[in-house]
Amino acid sequence: MMIERVHEHIISELNTNTRTDTIFVLTAIILNLITLGINSGLASGENDSTATIVMLTFVVLILVVNFVAEIGLIRGRQMRRKLLDGLLRMYKDQGVEGYYNASLIGDYKTRYNLFMLAVLVTGIIAVVIPFIIR
Repeated sequence: MMIERVHEHIISELNTNTRTDTIFVLTAIILNLITLGINSGLASGENDSTATIVMLTFVVLILVVNFVAEIGLIRGRQMRRKLLDGLLRMYKDQGVEGYYNASLIGDYKTRYNLFMLAVLVTGIIAVVIPFIIR
């Protein structure tokens, strides 16, 4: 009975981890794309100091949000690894480890790296392109 509660708790934590990671990725990418549009519009307009200040403010926002998202994804990857390690030990103790392919852990690492790359690249593009236009 207790092992079932522990199992449910680990699965619940994994689900929460997934939702949190999704929020980090979507928030960062959406902000990057919106800021790219705003700063590109400002860059193609008049070249005054107010537009430059607004553009630089958005650049700071991009940097902060992307930094938080990257740190959140790194922590999420670490947490998922710990939870899955515990789950695998539990499965081994119960004699059902053959039903979970341990190679999935490597797949999760690849997925996290791709998420982090997507956030990083969209952030770089959102910062660089408007200044090229200008």
